[in-house]
Amino acid sequence: MLEILTVCTGNICRSPLAAQLLATRLADLPVRVSSAGARARDGMPMTPEAADLAVARGVDPALVAAHGARYLTPVHVRTADLVLAMARDHRREVVELDPSRMRQAFTAREFARLAADLSDDDLRTAAATAGEGAPPRERFAAALGAIAGRRGITLPPTSPEDDDVIDPYGRSAATYERSAVELEPGLVAVERVVRIAFG
Repeated sequence: MLEILTVCTGNICRSPLAAQLLATRLADLPVRVSSAGARARDGMPMTPEAADLAVARGVDPALVAAHGARYLTPVHVRTADLVLAMARDHRREVVELDPSRMRQAFTAREFARLAADLSDDDLRTAAATAGEGAPPRERFAAALGAIAGRRGITLPPTSPEDDDVIDPYGRSAATYERSAVELEPGLVAVERVVRIAFG
């Protein structure tokens, strides 16, 4: 079972939306997607605006309703094959909890930016370095290593903030929509890499 963890601040807007969209996209594969918040209050539901965004994008309303925020702990980080943070601050907190996760932790927008530098063939070649007959989890780790290896090579964003998904909490519906739009390329990139690993 491949494990993906999404992380934001309160685990009521961005990270649950990301986790639910990824879980929906990858429902045909043995992938577990969960979310947590660096300053979450356990059990809090998604904000109505984030819940509406999830349902509008095809997430089962029952999955949305079942969400309860989780406070991020080292255990969550330790078992994740990929940690997809919503902003650089969240990625930093993940790495502080478990420094060994540095190469498995990305912001969603950073992941999209770095993965875009690699073709499907590049990723398949990287995944193959795990060895013939290697399980998808090892193939995925090898592909992630190639993506992490683009740090410092791929052109950085114009502004460091361009690697963050905007926090919509307490803001307008338009800001929520902008947040979802900023998140989308990272989710597409993750799905692409996961499917190559299982391919």
